[in-house]
Amino acid sequence: MRIAYVCADPGIPVFGHKGCSIHVQEVIRALGRQGATVDLFAVRIGGSPPADLAEVPLHQLPPVPKGELAEREQAAIALNPILRAELERIGPFDLIYERYSLWSYSALELARATGTPALLEVNAPLIDEQAQHRGLVRRDLAEECAHRAFHAASGLIAVSAEIKAYLAGWGVGDRVTIIPNGVNHHRFTQARLGVRSHSAFTVGFVGSLKPWHGLTHLVNAFDRLHQRVPRARLLIVGDGPERASLEAELAERQLTPATRLTGAVSPEQIPALLAQMDVAVAPYPASTDFYFSPLKVVEYMAAGLPVVVSDIGQLRHLVVDNVTGLLRPPGDDVALALALEDLWSSPSRRRSLGQAARQHILAHHTWDAVAEKILAIAHPQPVGCITLG
Repeated sequence: MRIAYVCADPGIPVFGHKGCSIHVQEVIRALGRQGATVDLFAVRIGGSPPADLAEVPLHQLPPVPKGELAEREQAAIALNPILRAELERIGPFDLIYERYSLWSYSALELARATGTPALLEVNAPLIDEQAQHRGLVRRDLAEECAHRAFHAASGLIAVSAEIKAYLAGWGVGDRVTIIPNGVNHHRFTQARLGVRSHSAFTVGFVGSLKPWHGLTHLVNAFDRLHQRVPRARLLIVGDGPERASLEAELAERQLTPATRLTGAVSPEQIPALLAQMDVAVAPYPASTDFYFSPLKVVEYMAAGLPVVVSDIGQLRHLVVDNVTGLLRPPGDDVALALALEDLWSSPSRRRSLGQAARQHILAHHTWDAVAEKILAIAHPQPVGCITLG
């Protein structure tokens, strides 16, 4: 099977280290393991490909230049005929798979015109997200592009139930399948399922340092823990716009000596860093529109780590409280601190939660399983079909 993977979002460096970049890379890898040949069409490359993706045919679309917001929007929209022409020139394909971006629709409309299966993966309500966090001049055009893309796709993939509900508002709910994010279990074959022997209890966080990741809650909770457990340590893996304020908070509370901030790291470094943690957290604050499918939590669990996460959105379906991890009220610093102290005091509980978490993820949330579902949606078997041996 020949697949065109399209990522027309200028904010996603497909070979970068952001969570969205890793998502693109892992889906391509998993489709390849299913026997597919994948061509990648992208606006932003973000560096050299990983060694195992170096042979993937890469078709770079013209970059969206920096400048005024309105000009950038028009430049992104202008990529549609270019993308369609490239697909026509390089095709045909058996499947067009696109990661939803704000201004892209032509690949899906080409697929509909040629009778090619086309799936659109939707990770966020991008129009609202763009308007709130980055600015949006032509909301009317963004809504037109979304309507064209959603209705041209033969199927849509939502990473969470909240995204499916969002898509239902566009009148396409009957064509949406929920497929949460997965994990590359091949990277975690040497998971640390035991309790580490050193005496410093390490709380870990992985992710971009952005406001909605609840880093202030994490600092507050760790401060409480550290007062009770002075040898506790905090390991924060990642970088982002909140780093300066995070460092200031840690310094104000005299927690800098107990904290290590790694900055941005490559995906290859993540397993070794997770192995340095005793418990991992996702302390998201309260939100009325939590639509994420957090990669970090799936990777924590695949590494055999006990997790403490906010009882919100998809996380309450991914983590079974007191079985595969601990759920705590979002934004509740005291509850988070008490959960961490509880895990510090009980190595056996950490071990049992971590083992159950890993077993659950490997059984239900690998990228290979995601790829199998993608291909099943794209090419469903006829009802009553019998395969003769």
